[in-house]
Amino acid sequence: MGMIFEVSKQGKRGVTLPGKDVPVSSEVPKGYLRSKEAGLPSVSEPEAVRHFTSLSNKNFNVDSNFYPLGSCTMKYNPKITEKVANFERFSSLHPLAPQLIKGGRLAQGSLEVLYETEKALCEITGMDEFTTQPMAGAHGELTGIMMIAAYHSHKKNKKKYVIIPDSGHGTNPASAAIAGYEVKSIRSNDEGIMDMDEFKKHLSQEVAAVMLTCPNTLGVFNPHIKEISDLAHEHDALMYYDGANLNAILGKARPGDLGFDVVHLNLHKTFATPHGGGGPGSGPVGVKKDLIPFLPVSRVEKRQDGTFSLNYDEPLSVGYVSPFYGNFSVILKAYVYIYLLGKEGLIDASESAVLNANYLKSELKDSYDIPFDKNCLHEFVISALKQSKKGVRALDISKALIDEGIHPPTIYFPLIVKEAMMVEPTETESKATLDWFIGIMKSIARLAEKDPEHFKSLPQKAPVRRPDEVKAAKEMDVAYL
Repeated sequence: MGMIFEVSKQGKRGVTLPGKDVPVSSEVPKGYLRSKEAGLPSVSEPEAVRHFTSLSNKNFNVDSNFYPLGSCTMKYNPKITEKVANFERFSSLHPLAPQLIKGGRLAQGSLEVLYETEKALCEITGMDEFTTQPMAGAHGELTGIMMIAAYHSHKKNKKKYVIIPDSGHGTNPASAAIAGYEVKSIRSNDEGIMDMDEFKKHLSQEVAAVMLTCPNTLGVFNPHIKEISDLAHEHDALMYYDGANLNAILGKARPGDLGFDVVHLNLHKTFATPHGGGGPGSGPVGVKKDLIPFLPVSRVEKRQDGTFSLNYDEPLSVGYVSPFYGNFSVILKAYVYIYLLGKEGLIDASESAVLNANYLKSELKDSYDIPFDKNCLHEFVISALKQSKKGVRALDISKALIDEGIHPPTIYFPLIVKEAMMVEPTETESKATLDWFIGIMKSIARLAEKDPEHFKSLPQKAPVRRPDEVKAAKEMDVAYL
């Protein structure tokens, strides 16, 4: 497929503009005017439509292909949520519209959605209050750590460290560092969970928080989680829950009941909104009662007369973390998803995700190394260590999957597993799809054993073949000249 500039020809037009009906201003400062043409392509309307339609057909998406990504859930999402998000009275409502107007309630429906979503998330996670403002998981994570820092500062606690397992998401230490803390990384033991002896050795009155993903990135649930929470609280440290893996325990265990004080969720992972390419996302944050005063403003509140309003008067708040009230359309989709499925539906989604992951792991363990071969939750990590001895690495297997119409899983993460491939089938895939994937993975393993040289030419069917990835990173060229 060529670039649109290659079909450009001077004189072609894809749009006809109406004649000017306002005076031409001569007061525009010269510095604001172009000194030369913008360099846009000149194409007809059919050429423009065909180009971008062809380009969109090359995009990989969950509606057309299996996407067992791992860590960042990509699952099929019910289209009813998209339909509701496009209702005109939601999609056309300006965020600065008055909350109440004479004779009507212009923004009341949207405020009610925010309020009810927060209450539903409180029930699901065992938290006391939520904010929907953060625009992504990492943004929510930073907001949570900022509230922890504000809490300790208000109490005049002298805190210096945040404890994070070595299997944690990379954003965890980044958020802790931005909030002004030093990170203590605790190694994982042979069972794939944070080593308790190491944890106790590093726990002190200077620890501000313990950040855990539960289950962790290996798909392993830490059986010592309540003990960890109790020990942290004894040292006046707070427990932070990275909600990236909430899919695994939805309706089965609530972070608040396990001892966590702060939790961020990923509505774009767990509650119906597909994500990728940088968005859209939403990372609501829930807190226990002691941290409620530090939640971002504005806060959605329900008045005694049943109407809703925004409260900006929170003197201990960490302030604004995003424009307006969060990524509203994503929150709306999550609202629809939660109330569409209900309690039993959410539990079924969690159970199906765990069942699918364990089925895949069981079927693939004879073809690939399983570093932690125990019952997993919604995702698991396999290793291409066996194949790498033949010269076929996790990256090569990923290239082979592209040719089979499957999006590769997350590779080389978590860092504690060599040649890691993190697989998350999600609850939305059928057994037939899982069996198809199993067959392809086993076929790739056999090919790696017999003809490892073949992988050097893969992928062969993709629009872009095999670039020099090191060169592409170091000599990035994103401009067309």
